[in-house]
Amino acid sequence: MPFKALNLSDNVLRGVQAAGYTDPTPIQLRAIPVVLGGGDLIGSAQTGTGKTAAFALPILTRLGAHAKGQNARVLVLEPTRELAAQVETSFRDFARFTDIRGVAIFGGVGYGNQRAELRRGVDIIVATPGRLMDYLKEGAISLRDISILVLDEVDRMLDMGFLPVVKDIISRCPKNRQTLFFSATVPPEIAAVASFALRNPTRVEVGINRSINESVKHALYPVAFEQKFDLLVALLAKTDFDSVLVFSRTKHGADKIARRLKAANHSVAVLHANRSQNQRIEALAGFKSGKYEVMVATDIAARGIDVAGISHVINYDVPEKPEDYVHRIGRTGRAQAVGDALTLVTPENYGDIRDIQRFIGAKIPELQLEGFPYKPLAPRPAQPAPQGRSNGGNPGTLQPRGGFRRFKSRR
Repeated sequence: MPFKALNLSDNVLRGVQAAGYTDPTPIQLRAIPVVLGGGDLIGSAQTGTGKTAAFALPILTRLGAHAKGQNARVLVLEPTRELAAQVETSFRDFARFTDIRGVAIFGGVGYGNQRAELRRGVDIIVATPGRLMDYLKEGAISLRDISILVLDEVDRMLDMGFLPVVKDIISRCPKNRQTLFFSATVPPEIAAVASFALRNPTRVEVGINRSINESVKHALYPVAFEQKFDLLVALLAKTDFDSVLVFSRTKHGADKIARRLKAANHSVAVLHANRSQNQRIEALAGFKSGKYEVMVATDIAARGIDVAGISHVINYDVPEKPEDYVHRIGRTGRAQAVGDALTLVTPENYGDIRDIQRFIGAKIPELQLEGFPYKPLAPRPAQPAPQGRSNGGNPGTLQPRGGFRRFKSRR
């Protein structure tokens, strides 16, 4: 079914076409009619399947082509600055043939430009909870005209401790409104928020909450702890990739990896919470444009990066929680593209890997890099085979596209 069959407005369809979208994804096919009909919704789908367009396109159609007044009519809450900026950009791209105005409200930057945009009047506010509360407390933003409230990446907001602030913000919105929840996963805790925020919501689920994107191939690379960085460099040297996202558990670790990669003549960007907003914007823009081959990031980027063409995700550190594995690897293979996810595993990580395989219901194959001088590893404890899908959902053996070829720089 093409987008034009979904009853979107002509101006929005023009924006969709200009943005390069052709056919709607499953979450868009199922969510857009519900949102157009004015009903509340809980939507869940794998990362990278087009959830932003699933709510942005019908919202813009419902708003019409023209700005209406000073106070915002739509509020979208996001857990991170990067997501707020990206979602506001998506709204702006889709609304390019309308005069609907939006603004991104988030911390880490000054208040001046944001206040100026608010004074000019906006229809859509995309905000992080903390900075939004600052404006609400000083009376710079009114939510009295909000007719559509969107909570995006709800599970991440709960993980980050935003629940009390989110409840406060919801209570300031009109009761007679449409409320939409979108998330990659829907843990039981979300029911506590949904019980007072939504009215008879339609539940739209695409895929399995714990599933991995089948267009992504996975592999584990067991290695001694002291050889992790050497193996990372060797993988980058022998793997044919377009762009690589490397995940570290800690901010200090991300900085250290980045410094060592730069010393190894890689162009590297860094993204974590201790970077200033300008540094984060520059890093993300440079990674998108190809200025940087590699981005080293903490888990703040697992939900905050939407970059087309990331060919490889490398988990330098195994994630602390199994669900974070799904979010990390969701940065590649987006929009049905293919991608590779590699995880460096030291003996200390054997238990974490067992938990991840149980969580996704599939065994991830183990590989060795040919020619790498591996040191002996400590024996691993016996572990039962993971329970779950035996076919279809298994990641299968990773065969890097085109074999191991030396990286060709895009610059």
